[in-house]
Amino acid sequence: MKRLEGKSALVTGAASGIGRASAKLFASEGARLVLVDRAPEVEETARAICDSGGQALALRVNAADEAGVARAVATAVRQFGGLSICYANAGIGGGAKPFLELDAADWRDVLDVNLIGVFLAVKHAARVMIPAGGGSIVCTASVAGLRSGAGGGPYSASKAGVISLVQTAANFLGGTRVRINAICPGLIETGMTKPLFDYARERGTEDRIGQLNPLKRYGQPEEIAQMALFLASDDSSYVNGQAIAVDGGLSSSHPVTGRRSGAKR
Repeated sequence: MKRLEGKSALVTGAASGIGRASAKLFASEGARLVLVDRAPEVEETARAICDSGGQALALRVNAADEAGVARAVATAVRQFGGLSICYANAGIGGGAKPFLELDAADWRDVLDVNLIGVFLAVKHAARVMIPAGGGSIVCTASVAGLRSGAGGGPYSASKAGVISLVQTAANFLGGTRVRINAICPGLIETGMTKPLFDYARERGTEDRIGQLNPLKRYGQPEEIAQMALFLASDDSSYVNGQAIAVDGGLSSSHPVTGRRSGAKR
């Protein structure tokens, strides 16, 4: 028996990276999928799954658009008879401005997608899971949400918010048999981190990426997808309200170099 056989799943941010890898893994384990992303490449993810014999529908939806998220959940219910799994994975990096040069718009853009977008997925997924007797919600946070040193201000704050949201929601949803957990990835090669990887490769320093963690390497989206599968499946039936780091050990110490404040001296 496949681990997600007979279950339906919604995955946001499914156009690339962790979302795409997770969607493909979920499909290989028997899940029927509604894939959401604002990028057109979400269609490629769905096509790849269907070409491999799976079932997947793609929707061009901004994760921060409540009407769009509600439509995606309704699509899963209409097409597949319900929603067993929701992976709220969509996120953006927010750029690399020095802290004191950020403005309110920089913060709003990141919080809208990374935090409010996750809340919307949780809200609408839980609304259909509760009457059905339960389900599993997985959210992508980050080691940047655990402590300073792994991301910019807005990004780190948004991911800390996701961790708090997961803890809070687990208790608000107590007794409903809806579980909710977060994954905190470390440095993973995705579209979001592509500029960093491209720059290192141009300089010939790719072998130094990820050297701050005890494993001395960066991670791949498929390694995060394996944790998402565990949390989505019944294998994690007693795991709830947790933020689990998948980071090569980075969060055991979070060593960092100096940060620019943006202040003039």
